[in-house]
Amino acid sequence: MCMPYATFPSQRSLTPSQIADLRLAASKLTGPARRSFEAEMTLKYCEGSPLMAEAIFGWGRQTVALGLAERRSGIICRGSQSAFSGRKRWEAQHPQAAQALRDPAEAHAQQDPTFRTSLTYTRLTAQSALQALRTQGYTAEQLPSPSTMAEVLNRMGYRLRKVVKAKPQKQIKETDAIFDNIKKKMTKPEHLQASNAGV
Repeated sequence: MCMPYATFPSQRSLTPSQIADLRLAASKLTGPARRSFEAEMTLKYCEGSPLMAEAIFGWGRQTVALGLAERRSGIICRGSQSAFSGRKRWEAQHPQAAQALRDPAEAHAQQDPTFRTSLTYTRLTAQSALQALRTQGYTAEQLPSPSTMAEVLNRMGYRLRKVVKAKPQKQIKETDAIFDNIKKKMTKPEHLQASNAGV
């Protein structure tokens, strides 16, 4: 039989505000982090009793018991949902095709001209990447849609953007003087140019 909430000894050491804060903190966590937090608080305030933690904090005693077992053994339990659910990415389903995709992508790749990032820009579009894989013998069933191919290229580190040309330097103050000097040399009288040519 469950003991009444008011008879637990640790309840006196915690105010209702503190209990609410611990409940809120636990609600912000998920998975192993939440179980670890609940186990620590159970050891600290509930003498390691999952039943007492359930009565004081409102946490599931099975979850608290699992958190205590994880803490004691050092082994973190993974749920079947996170371990086996979800669809694998195209690159994981077709590793040979993903490797074959890297060759044309590398051929069209260019480093960011500012060298500020490690991103590689490519002129290769998703459609042309799909066409390159089709020419290598991959069937339509093995290939993703164009929008998925664009995401695959982005995940592989190739950004589908126009390749930026290096920007010219800003005009400095001496630029006008340099061009004026060139114009003066170009407009010298012809007899001076001829005498210079003979030297």
